[in-house]
Amino acid sequence: MNEIPASPLNAEPAPQTVRVALPSLVPTVTYAIIGFTVLIYVLQLLSVAVLGYAVNQVDWLEVYGARFNAAIRAGELWRFITPVFLHGSVPHIFFNMYALLSIGTLLEKHFGHGRFALLYFLGGFAGNVFSFLLTGENGYSVGASTAVFGLIAAEVAFFYHNRKLFGSQAKQAISNAVFIIAVNLFIGLTPGIDNWGHVGGMLGGAIFAWFASPRWEVTGISPNFYLEDTREFREMVLGAGLVIIVFGVLAVWGMI
Repeated sequence: MNEIPASPLNAEPAPQTVRVALPSLVPTVTYAIIGFTVLIYVLQLLSVAVLGYAVNQVDWLEVYGARFNAAIRAGELWRFITPVFLHGSVPHIFFNMYALLSIGTLLEKHFGHGRFALLYFLGGFAGNVFSFLLTGENGYSVGASTAVFGLIAAEVAFFYHNRKLFGSQAKQAISNAVFIIAVNLFIGLTPGIDNWGHVGGMLGGAIFAWFASPRWEVTGISPNFYLEDTREFREMVLGAGLVIIVFGVLAVWGMI
């Protein structure tokens, strides 16, 4: 058998490096969530200044919106979402909003406004359900960290799906996110921190992002290359549906 020598006619084209601009998007949802959450905390402080604490250092907004397991079992299901807007102290809200600003501004540019908002609240919902299930009859918590952990998990999923596009940057981003998760879960072993909420938020964010995070491909003709998101809408619906169904079933199970 005669071998055909490699030539310009039959050789595979060498990979080329091209410059592609990342999506440019003002993270308005992130800013809106931060602004609204800060406003709610100001109202918490005002309620204490005007009316005093409702009971045991718990302000009036917490009474009606915190994750009180007993109240959830009594049918107050909005408490699976409203705790993400409530905080227990200035350091508490500061660190949560700083984390949201750091992660959310980047992630929203990748996910888009609607998908990012859905991710945030699905993470919060999943975290509060998981905590409700595992913290007993008198369980209580407030804070946006359930949703923030969902964002961190989604960041891992996003860079994993686009690892060929980002190369070493993806490996670094995933390593950093895993390190942040590990450190915070370790810190969460301290009494008074809702670690189960963090784990649940992470699981909810990971499930949604695995099916719904952008999956980019470079397309176009030189020099006008651009990124195209090949993720289909039905995959996003599937991801959201799985989180709602899985954690919805867990919530019902915990109420029985």
